[in-house]
Parts: sequence; structure tokens; C-alpha cells
Amino acid sequence: MSAANTYYVQPLLDTLGHDFGVGSGIAGLVTTFAQVGYVLGLALIVPLGDLVERRRLVTITTAATGLGLLGMAAAPNIAVLMVLAAIVGFCTVTAQIFVPFAAHLATPMNRGRSVGIVMSGLLIGILLARTVSGVIAGATSWRVVYLVAAVLTFALSVACRTELPSSAPTTRTAYHRLLGSVARIYLDEPALRRRGLYGALVFASFSTFWTAIAFQMADHYHFSQTVIGLFGLLGVAGAGCAQVAGRIADAGWGRVATAGFILLTAVSWIAGWAGGSRIGWLVAGILVLDLGVQGTHISNQSEVYRLRPEARSRLTTGYMCTYFVGGVTGSALAGAVYGAYGWKGVCLLGAVFPTLALLVWLTEARWPLRTMARG
Repeated sequence: MSAANTYYVQPLLDTLGHDFGVGSGIAGLVTTFAQVGYVLGLALIVPLGDLVERRRLVTITTAATGLGLLGMAAAPNIAVLMVLAAIVGFCTVTAQIFVPFAAHLATPMNRGRSVGIVMSGLLIGILLARTVSGVIAGATSWRVVYLVAAVLTFALSVACRTELPSSAPTTRTAYHRLLGSVARIYLDEPALRRRGLYGALVFASFSTFWTAIAFQMADHYHFSQTVIGLFGLLGVAGAGCAQVAGRIADAGWGRVATAGFILLTAVSWIAGWAGGSRIGWLVAGILVLDLGVQGTHISNQSEVYRLRPEARSRLTTGYMCTYFVGGVTGSALAGAVYGAYGWKGVCLLGAVFPTLALLVWLTEARWPLRTMARG
């Protein structure tokens, strides 16, 4: 429910462009602004998970997200919608507080599996957000999508307060020193930097696809908002690999699995290219893309959370900020590339990112492929 809030907009981009009288490049910036806000939230809010009681923190962030969603439902123009999307993105980092929370509660030997379980829910929320958004907007309007999202998020805030266990802070440092320690940890941990780069490149590919696909489906296939949203259901299969990827990481094969998942992300764009005119290939491309991206993400997080148990919220900040810089890059370029070069240009752009990730992974090949999980 929390992660979905940033992704309701994706099947609505073509409709927003028509309603506000703007092109695909401008409409696509709504997604970009949401992701920029999310990066700022990762940098400024998520580290607080090590400093304050987590249950109280997520209760506050979900309530603030609900207020932002109400504002989006009433936005009078595209500029206001962009600003509010950034605010919602900033506050809706609750999901990234849940993940280190789960890692904190898990035993060392089950940490990858536990992270995978929570990530399965998070990823399904991201993917079903497109379906829910498309169906509601097709039956009513895009504004109702955000009104419903606001009500659900306020309900989530209440659930967080009443159902989650309390969690004692793991550090007592001052807030400004806490933020400074994120940078120090990032610089001191090469594995964190490398995993962040893998994540950024595959998420850039993911964002490229899901930002541009709404325009392609509306322009070439003439699909309605409802049908465009239903395509989000295809990605649920990719979310199902989250627990599998977590178990692979627990067994010590996370690094070789990472290469396999990155390769799947790259290969998916071959099907995506053919899917520009044949819907069956487009479906295949979506399935493989989501499988590759989600598998890479879980493998990355399982390895990152082994580094410093006392600083998992700050590790999340370092990793996810890098991750979403990739997402911002992909979504910002996708609308412009689609407007200038069409779907084939988008496919070339999307394939470049995982190809670069594979090249980076090859520099790691001098190390053993299997490394035992550290407790």
C-alpha cells in the first residue's frame, strides 16, 4: 500500500497530457518529480529509522502521504501536480523503513528470505498500483484514483500504529551526524557502492519502460486507461521471484544470481522491441523485465544488509538513493526519447542500462562466484 503511491501515475500519463494540454515529455515529468521527492525522502527520512522508534515514524509518514494524495486529487494544473507528486514521493518512503525493520527482526540465516517476503509485498504493491489506477480512472477519473489512495493511506497509518511491534533505536547520535554517517558508510563500503550501481542501472531500465509504455499503448494499440493498467498484473510474476532470490542469497550464490537477473533485464528489451507491433512479444518483455529487475533488487538488498547490522536504515538510504537516481534518469529520458524517436528509441535506451551493469559486474569476476553468507 505504501509503495503503490508513487506508481499510480504511470498508466495515467497519456490522460494527464490530454487533460492539461501538455506533451509526453512534460507529462512524464510527473513521474520524475515523484521519484526526485522519493530520493530526498530516502536521504532525509529513512535514516531516522536508526534514531527514533520505527512504529511512530511510519505512522507519521503514512499520515503525511495521505494529505499529499488528497492534494493531488484536487490539483488545478500540471505544475501543481508535479509539486504534490514530489511531496508524496518524499513522504511515502515508509516502505523503505519496513525493509530494514524486517532485516532487524530476522535471524542472520533467514535474513534474505525475510527481506524477500517483505519485498514481495512491496513489489506487488508497485505492480498492482498500475492496475488499480487504470481500472479506477477508466471507470471514473484520474482524480478519484488519488482520492481512493488517500483514504487507503490514512487507514494504513492507523494500522501501523495499532499492529506493528515497537522497535528501540539502534543509535543515539544527533540527526546531522546521522546524515553525515550515511556518506561515511557509503564511502567506506565498496560493496554498497557496487550494489547501488547495479540497482540504479536496472531500475533506470525499468523506469524507462513503464514511463513510455503508456504512450505506446495509447498511440499504437489505442488501449484505454483500464487496459493499460491491467498490464501491471503481468509484473506480479516477477514479484514472485523475490523470496527465491532471497534464498539464493542466503545460500551464498547472490553474486552469480545478480548477473543472471541483470542479463534477463537486458534480454527483455529484445521482446520489447518486437512488442512495438506485436502484443504477445510485449507481454513476454514485461514478464522478463520485471523478473530481472526484481531479482537484481532482492539480491542487492540481501547482500547490503549483511554489512552493518547496527546501521541498516542508513544502508537502505545509501543503496536506495543510488537506486532511485537511476529511476529518475530513466523516467526523465523516457518521455523525451519517445517523443523524439518513438518506441524503438525507448527500447535502445532501456537496453543500454543493463548492458552497462553487466560490464560493471565483469570487473568483479576475479572474485569467487560463491561467498558464504556472513552472520
